[in-house]
Amino acid sequence: MVQVTPVDISEEILAKWQNIVDLLADLFNIPAGLIMHLKDNDIEVLVSSNSEENPYKPGDHEHFFDSGLYCETVINSGKMLLVPNALTNKDWDTNPDIKLNMISYMGFPLNNPDGTPFGTICVLDNKENAYTKTYMSVLEKFRDIVQTELELIYMNHILGEEKKQLSDYINEIKTLRGFIPICMHCKKMRDDENYWQSIEEYFQAHSEIEFSHGICPDCAEKYYSEYFTRDEEKKD
Repeated sequence: MVQVTPVDISEEILAKWQNIVDLLADLFNIPAGLIMHLKDNDIEVLVSSNSEENPYKPGDHEHFFDSGLYCETVINSGKMLLVPNALTNKDWDTNPDIKLNMISYMGFPLNNPDGTPFGTICVLDNKENAYTKTYMSVLEKFRDIVQTELELIYMNHILGEEKKQLSDYINEIKTLRGFIPICMHCKKMRDDENYWQSIEEYFQAHSEIEFSHGICPDCAEKYYSEYFTRDEEKKD
């Protein structure tokens, strides 16, 4: 299954995701709306809201495993996480985001089309915030939108690969259907760059044909008559 990377994501899609995190920050009246992405052994800020007091910038990253980050728990559990106030929660009162004064968190996991983790969509606040069920539902709906975009990116990639394979196949058919210059004596074949190649070299370069070498009965009788005759071949 194809893994979606930021390289695969168009500027148009990133602009849509920017609008989403900006809207989240505005609706929830919070400093930070983020889309996070797993990259190698790190987790990276892929899109960050253009809101005041937002300490996160696109490209910021932290080592993922055993980081203690809110998003690590979301990705590892595959479930939504809500932390109203990390300062009053012994499980979160030492997490790295507190250094940035981000003491409340709500986030959902984002998955690739094959179910592997892509990252998270999340919101963070610099004050205690339990959010509401409505806010939770809104964030979940935006999560669904982003995951639909990831599926479209994957399908476009697959269709692009299939189109390329079809194009290669058509080119091979055209090659095999066309007139092929061949030497009337040595039987070498001339390619498009005017080089002469053996039949084996030509077809291996222009198709998926592979050759296995043997000897036909006529040549066996002509060149190895003392070892091989037609009568012996028929018996075999």
